Amino acid sequence: MKITINGQDHELEAGLSVAAALARAGVATFRHSLQGEPRAPLCGMGICQECRVRIDGRDQRLACMTPALDGMSVETGP
Repeated sequence: MKITINGQDHELEAGLSVAAALARAGVATFRHSLQGEPRAPLCGMGICQECRVRIDGRDQRLACMTPALDGMSVETGP
C-alpha cells in the first residue's frame, strides 16, 4: 500500500496502524508539546494521546488507533 507522509510517498505493507507506518518510514517525532518538546507514542492504545497527527486533513487523529489505508495522507505536526 502507498501512503503519503509529510508530502512524501511511502510503500508499506498492509495491516499497519498509522503509528506503525510512521515508525517504519523513519518518523521519530509525531508532534511537539506546547513547550516545543518532541512527542511520540508511549502507550500504543490511545490513552497517552502523544500520537496525534493530521490524517487526510483531519487534525488530532490518534495514529496508534487508526489503521493505515492505501492512499492515506498523514502529516506530523510541529
